[in-house]
Amino acid sequence: MTSPHDGAAVPQQLSPGPAPSTALDRLPLHTPALVTGLRSASGDQEEGTVLRLMEIGFLPGEAVRVIARGGLGVDPIAVRVGQATFALRRSEASMVQVEVRP
Repeated sequence: MTSPHDGAAVPQQLSPGPAPSTALDRLPLHTPALVTGLRSASGDQEEGTVLRLMEIGFLPGEAVRVIARGGLGVDPIAVRVGQATFALRRSEASMVQVEVRP
């Protein structure tokens, strides 16, 4: 049997890694989060959506939270980004990656 005094390795507590990223459409209501990025577009239509999301403020580091959802969890989703509120389709919100703030 070894003890810490015998020169044996002592387990060290690992520091927590970065918080996992999730899509904005999966963020629970009223949960503060930060935008970490936008999903890569897979076509011209998605590329236009990504550009529009960036233009209205969905940029890395911006504070964001879902403030309301349509009836039965369908479109639209009311989202607060910075000081503005927008209604997004679920497909649009799914393109925004967020990280829950501590």
